[in-house]
Amino acid sequence: MVEDVRRALMAGHCSVPTVGSVNVGVDPHLPYVVVDGDGCEVEPVSAYLRDLMLGDVSPLTCRSYGFGLLRWHRLLWFLQTSWEKATEAEVAVLVGWLREAGNPQRRRNGSSPPAGSVNVRTGKPSLREGYAPSTINHNLTVVSGFYGFHARFGAGPVINPVPASRERRRVLAHRSPLEPAPVFRRGRLRQKVPAQAPRSIPDHLWDELFAVMGCDRDRALLEFYVSSGARASELLGVGVDDIDWPGQLIHVISKGTRIRQPVPASPNAFRYLGRYLAADGLPEPGQPVWRTRRGDRRPLTYWAMRRILQRANDKLGTNWTLHDARHTAATRMAADDRLTLAEVQTILRHAHLDTTGRYLTARVEDMHDKLQEHYTRPRPQRTFAAGYDPEDIKAVFGG
Repeated sequence: MVEDVRRALMAGHCSVPTVGSVNVGVDPHLPYVVVDGDGCEVEPVSAYLRDLMLGDVSPLTCRSYGFGLLRWHRLLWFLQTSWEKATEAEVAVLVGWLREAGNPQRRRNGSSPPAGSVNVRTGKPSLREGYAPSTINHNLTVVSGFYGFHARFGAGPVINPVPASRERRRVLAHRSPLEPAPVFRRGRLRQKVPAQAPRSIPDHLWDELFAVMGCDRDRALLEFYVSSGARASELLGVGVDDIDWPGQLIHVISKGTRIRQPVPASPNAFRYLGRYLAADGLPEPGQPVWRTRRGDRRPLTYWAMRRILQRANDKLGTNWTLHDARHTAATRMAADDRLTLAEVQTILRHAHLDTTGRYLTARVEDMHDKLQEHYTRPRPQRTFAAGYDPEDIKAVFGG
């Protein structure tokens, strides 16, 4: 009977009950708490998340790990298996279930394109119904870290239930960052994640997207995104005191370091920002610059900005995301001969130069003029040094 349930989960014929939740915590060292169906805190999970926070991770990382462990414990509760007795068999069921289960974050309506279909205008595929391969791999990493933490204190199973790739550990053990990236086999149950170059928005499609923005606030936001390369959440947190008008800079709280850092932006971005503030007025002290325009003035959230972009996508038949604007900014800067790669790295605030180097990939749409010149160039004619008789050349090489 138990094997039938496991096979049904892996085949997508049944689902795991959505019991438990991730709640906001009151302890500063535990910003998020995982609770079971009865509302009781799952103490083994709290111990691991608390250890992560002591390692100075972001609260959002704690939240992400909390949801990963909630999925794992939901499965164990459904299979009536204690977390201390979990084996690789339960991890295999987790992977099979996530491959077939629907992702509750995939909200679709009647006008949404089919899941996984490729948009003909952007070339980007729509999100699939289930969990992405990278999400499954992240969940495996979370579960592996959870058991690795408890193993140090003699708790849990003797062997970590998540299979590890010994080849990967051996290859990366003593690797110099100057060496090329090594090739190794994926660990068992790990999903294949295709390596894709960052996709930026071509200039003519960007002009279309900018043209459908309905107000100066949205135009200013797009200009700041594409000229500064700031992340979506970083830009939405900018206040009046974070704007340096003479220096054409904005100060953002960087996602990685959580340090307030200056970021340059284009004159057009500041011009639209000035028009927006002149029409809507300055926000209250300590409040973000970007606010809603209907009802009570509230800070513009990430989800509200995402909805603005979704409405523009519906008009244009595209599927751009906010992060595509950052990719576009990085691609434009990397293609500019007057900016070095190190300077682009500084503006984008990448920790490693290799990350910035990914934007050096050439785009076919940017090579139109060069390709037309290549296609229309006459074929080279063979010539030989003076003094050779053409009849001798023809006899030797043919003609």
